[in-house]
Amino acid sequence: MDELLSEKEQIEQMRSWWSEYGGYVIGGLGLGIAMLAGFNYYQNSRLDAQLEASALYETLVRHVGSGSLEEAEVVAGELAADYASTSYLAQSKLAMARLYMDENRDQDAADVLDELLASDGDEAIKHVARARLARIWLYQGKHQAVVDLLEGQESAAFAPTYNEMLGDAYHALGRIEDAEAAYQAVLLDPMSQGTADQQLVQWKALDLPELGSDEATGADAPVPEPAAEDDANGETAVEEPVMPETDDAGEAEESE
Repeated sequence: MDELLSEKEQIEQMRSWWSEYGGYVIGGLGLGIAMLAGFNYYQNSRLDAQLEASALYETLVRHVGSGSLEEAEVVAGELAADYASTSYLAQSKLAMARLYMDENRDQDAADVLDELLASDGDEAIKHVARARLARIWLYQGKHQAVVDLLEGQESAAFAPTYNEMLGDAYHALGRIEDAEAAYQAVLLDPMSQGTADQQLVQWKALDLPELGSDEATGADAPVPEPAAEDDANGETAVEEPVMPETDDAGEAEESE
C-alpha cells in the first residue's frame, strides 16, 4: 500500500485544516494589517505635528529677533498647548527666556527656565537652561540658589561653565576655599579652552582674599555701639566726660 497520501486525500486534509484554523489566520492577517496601518498613521501624524511645530517655532524666532514680545508669547502659548510632545516646546522656552532678558524681565526669564528644568525635555537642552538660570540668579544675588542648582551636576561639556559660576557664588557666600577649588577646576579643565575665558577666571582666582584675612573671615563687619545702661531709677545713665587733670598751683600762678 502506498504510504503517500493521494492528491484527493491531501486536498481533503487541507480543507479540514482550513475550516478549523482559517478564521484565526484571517483574523491574524487583519490584525497585522490594522496595526501596520495604525503605525503608519501615527508616524504620519507625528511627522505632521513636527512640521507644524517647526513652522510655529520659526515664527517665534522671528518675533524674538524683532523684539515682538506679545506676538512671541502668543506663539509660545500655541506650542505649549498643541505641541507639548515635540522637541520645539523646550527650544521655545529657551527663546522666550532670552527675549525676557532682553526686555529686562529677568524674573520671567527665570520662571520659564525653571519650568523647562522641571519638564521631561532633552538633557542637553536642560544643561543650557541650567547655565542660563544660574547666570540670572547670580545677577539677582541668589548665590545659595546657584550653589543648590549646580552642585553635583555632571557634564563634561558644561563643567567649566558650571565651575566658574560656582566659584562666583562661593566667593559671594564667603566660601573662599570652595571658590578657589572651583576656579582651579576651570583652569585645569581641557574643555575650558573653548567654553571659558581662562584669563578672566585667573583674575577671579587672584582676586580672592587670602584665607585668614578679614575679608575671608568676615572680620570687617561693623562693630555695633554698646547700648546705654539704665540706672536704678530707670533713667539712662550718661557717662560724664573725663576731664584732663590739671595742676592747681600752676593755674594759680598763671592767674596772677
